[in-house]
Amino acid sequence: MTDKMLSLEPSANRLSDLIRKPWLWAYIAAALTFAATSLVAGSAAGSLLYAALTFASFSAIVGIGQMLVITMGPGNVDLSIPASMTLAATLALKFMDTQTELILPGFLIAIGVGMGCGILNFALILMLRIPPIIATLAASFLYQSLAIWSNRGLRIKPPEPLAEFATGGTLGVPNVALVGIALAVFAYVLLEKAIAGRWISAIGQNLRAARLSGVPVNIVRFAVYVNSAVCAALAGFLLASFSGGANLNMGTEYMLMSIAVVVIGGSSIGGGNSNVPGIWGAALFMFLIVSMLNSYGLGAGIRLILTGLVIVCVVALASRKGYNT
Repeated sequence: MTDKMLSLEPSANRLSDLIRKPWLWAYIAAALTFAATSLVAGSAAGSLLYAALTFASFSAIVGIGQMLVITMGPGNVDLSIPASMTLAATLALKFMDTQTELILPGFLIAIGVGMGCGILNFALILMLRIPPIIATLAASFLYQSLAIWSNRGLRIKPPEPLAEFATGGTLGVPNVALVGIALAVFAYVLLEKAIAGRWISAIGQNLRAARLSGVPVNIVRFAVYVNSAVCAALAGFLLASFSGGANLNMGTEYMLMSIAVVVIGGSSIGGGNSNVPGIWGAALFMFLIVSMLNSYGLGAGIRLILTGLVIVCVVALASRKGYNT
């Protein structure tokens, strides 16, 4: 009997460690909301899951970029994400002008626009010593103005093969979800296995100690802000291709969404600790909670109140378990 009890201890310890993972609660919440919505959806549950993976992809992509920014400590947040998405998508689709042979150059333009936005964001932060939250918000007005000037109210369609890729799937999984998953795997390896990931966490835990220990603080911060803008540009490019064209409001909801998926996913809002697996769980949950409340026919006001309450509960549960990876 004693030997059996000893053999059960490792399993019990692993289960206890799993329960303490803050990102677990995002997946539990997503699973519960999916089950509740499926009661109404019935045979359409498969379509609901496919839609959840599709729309969660855009939130996950911008959330990964935002997560790395937030990991660098208090005050670090990128509020230019919506405008960066809009500007990159607008300029890329306008350049491609529905021509298939220009898909690759158009994609490179979108990524280049993202890099430019990230460079300008960090230049404002470093050279003018503007707090990141103010610098990125101010820069967003510039990006949005450029998008308005370039767009002029037009809605240019993406090339047909690009639209087919963005709306299609591979082996039953949306293509945009595969892109988001690949990006999440890369971010996980970066944070958990690479020295650059340890530098990011060290800066968030104690900026002064990180600098004294030889961490190239400004280089890391520069790379993180550029990465956030590039992720936004990628999400905007895919979203415009998926929805049939870029519009000036396409990125609006992703300002708060990018922050919400980071917090709900179990990353510390105070910096120094991130949880890549939780980003996808939170992104799925954010889509499914709205779908669930819509399926039950609740009014907009009630939906907002209940969504807020559920988010608070999920964050509270994750916080009680500690921010362990």
